[in-house]
Amino acid sequence: MRKRLILATRNAGKIREFRRLLGSTGVELVGLDETDVSETVDETGSTFEANARLKAEGYSKLTGEVVLADDSGLEVDVLDGRPGVLSARYGGPDLSDEQRVQKLLGELIDVRGWKRTARFRAVLALAGPGVPGGVIVEEGAVEGAIAHQPIGENGFGYDPVFWLASHAKTTAELSGEEKDAVSHRGAAMQKMLPHIEQWAGE
Repeated sequence: MRKRLILATRNAGKIREFRRLLGSTGVELVGLDETDVSETVDETGSTFEANARLKAEGYSKLTGEVVLADDSGLEVDVLDGRPGVLSARYGGPDLSDEQRVQKLLGELIDVRGWKRTARFRAVLALAGPGVPGGVIVEEGAVEGAIAHQPIGENGFGYDPVFWLASHAKTTAELSGEEKDAVSHRGAAMQKMLPHIEQWAGE
């Protein structure tokens, strides 16, 4: 019987991405919408790691199960690291992904290409019964720059404006498999996979 792992998100795009990343483990990955949890664990931390821990440990207490949480976002150097931990809520909770992207582009309208350096950073936290020490944390990052306009239809969030010089494309132009090979979540998951496989095999 496959072990069930809860992903601390209701974001369908993120669930699809993590299902690809976890495909080799044989675990059954479910999002919060597939649980009985209606409460929301507030992301009150000032760092990606703090928020990932809060979500993993908080939802594990609510469900009694093992939970994988990520906190990730975009850090733009010329904006002193913004939007950072506020990436998913940048400009307010009611904005769509497209509106957040436009807000970011508006802030960079006078910034030349070589000054538009940025990175995606992700921190994963695994918490719950059977997890060594109660919680395990891993991190990944990918360097890039902010394009001048959205390009591509794949991915979600800031993918349409995150330019990868190594591919001469935005991450929204990559296939799911291509993105997994270079993404911040992919890098963090490569470090987390052995821990999940060990738990799943017990």
